Amino acid sequence: MNETVIAVEQLSKEYKFGMAVDGVSFQIRKKGIYGLVGPNGAGKTTIMKMLGGLVHPSAGTIHMYGDAGELQPEQARRYMSFIIEQPYLQQGATAYQNLEKMRLMKGLPDRERIHQVLELTGLGDVNPKKHVRKYSLGMKQRLGIAGALLSDPSVLVLDEPINGLDPEGIIEVRELLLNLNRERGVTMLISSHILTELSHLCTDYLFINHGRIVKSITHEELKESAEDLEEYYLSVIAGKE
Repeated sequence: MNETVIAVEQLSKEYKFGMAVDGVSFQIRKKGIYGLVGPNGAGKTTIMKMLGGLVHPSAGTIHMYGDAGELQPEQARRYMSFIIEQPYLQQGATAYQNLEKMRLMKGLPDRERIHQVLELTGLGDVNPKKHVRKYSLGMKQRLGIAGALLSDPSVLVLDEPINGLDPEGIIEVRELLLNLNRERGVTMLISSHILTELSHLCTDYLFINHGRIVKSITHEELKESAEDLEEYYLSVIAGKE
């Protein structure tokens, strides 16, 4: 758990309306599940987009590390997959057809990997002729994660992966993410407004408000504080600490 996978230093993004992210620094260590926690507009999605290369930072640095040492972000992203906002799925196509299109877009040679990720995400037994439009929201979210797993990433960055799901769908996605972390060692950065669910998943929390990291804490430290995540979040974001 001592290997740093991502190190962000003084990362900022300025738009015409002002600073979306303002001098953020944090580290993500191998095999951890990090919760990026904050209110709407705090800068969570912008940080994820900068990590994914979708938004260019105004200032600051992003350092990433692979098996052979530090890599340039463009190289390191080969080891990463991102679901930012909603995964795009063709509703009139099957799961296999969706994943085949994703495989081709990513330039991945192994078609057999499609069957592997369907099994990994619990979709292997679904009727192969069933169109995605007939999937539950939880099944669609798992299919999106299956697409992210096609490249066999060591790091997953997930923006609101349980947003809009019913309790059954939330449990399905939670168990999937925990299994990926525990059995395959996948490191994760996850944003969510459902704090009780994050408390079931995360090893570490990064609290962000007005574009700045205002607190970082491990799950063990949170337990020692005798507060649950919701109470701790309110005290930190409200500035009562």
